Amino acid sequence: MDQVRQRAARDQKRLDSGAVTSPKDLENLQHEIASLAKRQGNLEDIVLEVMERRESVQERIAELTERVESLQSKIGDATSRRDAAAEGIDTEIATATKEREVISGAVPADLLKLYDKLRQQQGGVGAARLYQRSCDGCRQELAITELNEVRSAAPDTVLRCENCRRILVRTPESGL
Repeated sequence: MDQVRQRAARDQKRLDSGAVTSPKDLENLQHEIASLAKRQGNLEDIVLEVMERRESVQERIAELTERVESLQSKIGDATSRRDAAAEGIDTEIATATKEREVISGAVPADLLKLYDKLRQQQGGVGAARLYQRSCDGCRQELAITELNEVRSAAPDTVLRCENCRRILVRTPESGL
């Protein structure tokens, strides 16, 4: 745009100075000045359009930057909550492991071996509570004959579910 202005100013100066005397050269010079003015107008329109687009893009950049900052803040919060939850879980695991070690010391070795074997076979659950005449492991209600066997068994007898083979743990809610 500056080149077009400079050229138009230079041509106008030549026209005004009277250095060009030929009518044909004068006409060509006037035509070129008009053409340069038109070209300058077109270039100014293009510059305005580019500036408007630039403003729009800058607004969009500001909006997206704000959204990114908001998302980064949310990610930071979620990460903090995740880390705190993981720390809580680690603490619970450590506590449960200690409790298991204490309890497993009081359990006979053969029963502990059976429990560990069943736990591996049954997806991490080797013993299940007998609750209202149903095994909490497989959720199946025990048959009358099985319930009679459970009722008549001594309190220290190891009982197993006929359906899932887990060790049954009797409680007051067993429904016996």
